Amino acid sequence: MLKLVVDEPARKNIPVEAPVPEMSDPISTEPSDRVDGPVEDTAGDEAIGESTELAVHPGVLEALLFSTHHPLTAQRLAELMDLPKQSPLRKAIKSLNLAYEESGRSFRIEQVAGGYQMLTLPEHGEALKRLHQKEIDTKLSKSAVETLAIIAYKQPVLRADVEAIRGVMCGETIRSLMEKHLVRIGGRAELPGRPILYGTTKRFLELFGLNTLKDLPQAEELQPPK
Repeated sequence: MLKLVVDEPARKNIPVEAPVPEMSDPISTEPSDRVDGPVEDTAGDEAIGESTELAVHPGVLEALLFSTHHPLTAQRLAELMDLPKQSPLRKAIKSLNLAYEESGRSFRIEQVAGGYQMLTLPEHGEALKRLHQKEIDTKLSKSAVETLAIIAYKQPVLRADVEAIRGVMCGETIRSLMEKHLVRIGGRAELPGRPILYGTTKRFLELFGLNTLKDLPQAEELQPPK
């Protein structure tokens, strides 16, 4: 009896006819939910954000604010602490202030002249005033305080207008305030002779603990208690 033998290579060369899809199962034309490109790993971004916030060291932040006599802007603090953005810094300041409040500390981190600075609370003002009274008296006389107040509320203001309100000459007083970097020349008025206009400086905001001129006490706040 003859035996037909088909070797393996020949079998592999036999073409196989592909199955034809049934017409009852049409190809869908609806958009697919499948994403062909690489899937964005949002969890990684969240982890990066969390690590950035944790990078704010409260001790370093306190050390920077304690060691300066002038306000530090959020941008400057971020640069000194190698932070890529400022939002974690603001959250850290808010957290520190909350801790100070809960522990009854006498100071807070406040916004002053566009930056941040450690300031004592107003209720401790009388004790601090007694401590620094001699220094304050030697720096600003009563006439200087009056002149500075007029300039602060009326700026930009002419010297003639300041003198009309005070009733005395103010040239020397204004010059003294300019030497202390509390008053500056803010331009010239559109009047004959182009007289000088005066205004306050950033140093004025720092000295009185103000962030902007809008924080100046209003008339109703200056009324004596009844």
